[in-house]
Amino acid sequence: MSGKVFRVNMSNLSVSIEKFPAKWEGLGGRGLTSTIVAQEVPPTCHPLGEHNKLVFAPGLLTGTPAANSGRMSAGAKSPLTGAIKESNVGGTAGQMYARLGIRAVIIEGQPAGDGFYSLHISKEGVSIAEETELVGQGNFAVIETLMERMGKRIGVISIGTAGEMKMAAANISVRDAEGKIRSHGRGGLGAVMGAKKIKYITLDTTDASEVKIADPDQFRTASRAFAKSLLGHPVSGEGLPNFGTNVLVNVINEAGGLPTRNFRSGQCEGHDKFSGETMREIILERGGKPRHGCHPGCIIQCSQVYPDKDGKYLTSGFEYETIWGFGAHSGVEDLDLIALADNLMDDIGIDSIETAVAVGVAMDGGALSFGDGAAALRLIREIGEGTPLGRIVGNGAASVGKAYGVTRVPVVKGQAIPAYDPRAIKGIGITYCTTPMGADHTAGYAVASNIMGVGGLVDPLSKEGQVELSRSLQMMTAAIDSTGLCLFVAMALADDPEAMPALVTMLNARYGEALTAEDVVSLGKNILLTEREFNLAAGFTNKDDRLPEFFSEPIPPHNAVWDFSGDEIDQFWNF
Repeated sequence: MSGKVFRVNMSNLSVSIEKFPAKWEGLGGRGLTSTIVAQEVPPTCHPLGEHNKLVFAPGLLTGTPAANSGRMSAGAKSPLTGAIKESNVGGTAGQMYARLGIRAVIIEGQPAGDGFYSLHISKEGVSIAEETELVGQGNFAVIETLMERMGKRIGVISIGTAGEMKMAAANISVRDAEGKIRSHGRGGLGAVMGAKKIKYITLDTTDASEVKIADPDQFRTASRAFAKSLLGHPVSGEGLPNFGTNVLVNVINEAGGLPTRNFRSGQCEGHDKFSGETMREIILERGGKPRHGCHPGCIIQCSQVYPDKDGKYLTSGFEYETIWGFGAHSGVEDLDLIALADNLMDDIGIDSIETAVAVGVAMDGGALSFGDGAAALRLIREIGEGTPLGRIVGNGAASVGKAYGVTRVPVVKGQAIPAYDPRAIKGIGITYCTTPMGADHTAGYAVASNIMGVGGLVDPLSKEGQVELSRSLQMMTAAIDSTGLCLFVAMALADDPEAMPALVTMLNARYGEALTAEDVVSLGKNILLTEREFNLAAGFTNKDDRLPEFFSEPIPPHNAVWDFSGDEIDQFWNF
């Protein structure tokens, strides 16, 4: 595999170019970021110190014509969890990295002063410049200004004010094809970028080559078969395109797993006010876009553009987890208000799941009342302003719980548990416990099997088969995250016998290799083990693979409880 690695040293403001090393052959995306972090970052270092590194890597298929192959990974030691972290994103940056022949950008060191810098990446290499004009500005202003300054086709990776202030829930934001924002969410990688004193990175692919494919004809045939599988699946071909991920509000509510008022119930009386069906009706009435791709080449198009009552842009990529967090979790039933919250969080550059859960914990602690949407908006604005309370919330749900003496704090390894109650959907509970990333539904999306029957139904209320389900899904997810493909391709991979052979053929045709399906599974397995070894060296133990004790309480309507023993959870790692 050809390609190059750019190493940016912020301590002396230097850049070096390295040939892609043989020891990293066969790696891309998450596989590459986690490998580099594990090999080069001291596990016990401070996440905001000079020894942490921020790594960007496009996936193995990113930049090719393969459907849904536009994603890029970022990795570092997380300031939120203290564990290893990978986050992947759509937008345009990943494909631009691939077209420039870049396999990874490794940002290390730390400037001595307080000033911020920018990086510019093009065919000529990487340049570093001081930045003063856009420091203190939100992501929308940064992207708009850079497009005016450098042209409409420029790629942008930036942090908002939350990242500048090194808040542990800060995002890294990536410009999409329409000049809006996609986010490297979860885990606080925006704080790492802020600690490196980088306000933004621009990418210019002028005169760049197309991604080279070893066997174009074979790739084209496999790519068509893969796209057919995605569009033929009822989830990726129908449910997600029509209603987005927010189709899940009614589905999860019906299953009794919609966490309501900080995980006190599994159903929300007002769920229909912010459901995917309601959202679609509003978008169509206002002339918005019910279908929208988060990156070029997306054929699922589960994103959307949500306008306000006057038809003006409010937000895009309006995801179920965000809507749940301010809806059922926090008791806010006004979809317009939740969309405004999403817009503010995009601009500030703060993770919408972590922030929503933190707001719910603050409500539990009496800082504001459940259902008070106006107060929730004020709290989000305080994050952007860096007030004392804003900084507490901007550092995540666990931070709020400590500040307010709340015992009901839904986190694992310091990261907020999202939108699916693990008592009523037990497979996702195993994922929350065991993923090296901290509570993360995308790490092994057991909801697909527990609720939607993808790959075969596994009873969500029974313990049977959940550990094995989560294990297999986490392995496959780690592999998918390495390809640069969207996570939602997993639906077709689970149900269509033609999908996995098509994926393997695309990889082989891209690189001239002879991989098998077993090689893909082995890749995912090795990534998980690499990440876990980093965490163990950082001081984590199996005792960190546990849910908070309040999950022993029964949750209505099923009165289900979290009833896995520590020994049962620990069986996850027996592979």
